[in-house]
Amino acid sequence: MWHHYELDNVAKKTTEPLTLWQTEKGIVEIGKDALAIAIKLGDKQEGCVFHGHGRLVLDTIVETDKGAIGKPVEKEVKEPFLMLGDMGKLQTSLSAASDDDLARMGYANQKEFTARSEAVIDKFFTRGRLHDWGCYGEQQGSIFAFQNEANKLDILVTDDHKLVYKTASTIYISDGSKVVLKSPEQIVLVSSGKSIIVKSPCHVVCHHSHPNAIL
Repeated sequence: MWHHYELDNVAKKTTEPLTLWQTEKGIVEIGKDALAIAIKLGDKQEGCVFHGHGRLVLDTIVETDKGAIGKPVEKEVKEPFLMLGDMGKLQTSLSAASDDDLARMGYANQKEFTARSEAVIDKFFTRGRLHDWGCYGEQQGSIFAFQNEANKLDILVTDDHKLVYKTASTIYISDGSKVVLKSPEQIVLVSSGKSIIVKSPCHVVCHHSHPNAIL
């Protein structure tokens, strides 16, 4: 169904700073006067591309028997990024963007903003990412796709209980008391206070007798 997405024909802007997602694990924010253009499927809005001064903060530290592993994520988001999810509560904080609003973000006209937004969307959809994340039919939670320095996408998938954050070098998954962290240095698995640390390349440290206790 996502093959039939289309962008709205009206560029908008945020009329106030917006919190797009927030839990005890992190926050995604976009500032006032950021540009926004809706992603639609038929007459239903399924998401948005934003371009403005944003911020991503995630607690990706894993507590293990050997102490804390990993480090938090805190990034300014200055490039256009994608959000898929319920936009209903955000609609009242969006208004039509003027030529001056577009120029402030470096666009000569709406056509340029639309084209750049299309590029972000195409990068996300054409690589089968919705298949990778199991997103079919009615979507729960939110998906964010942030452009990074390598011109690739960092992906954040969230719902009420689960969080997945994936970059080129790191995968972090949190689901209640279960946490997985994969980095170039090691793989860490934690469940109900039990932990396994697999260090690169092949050094394994197990703090409980059987790996199935966590897996």
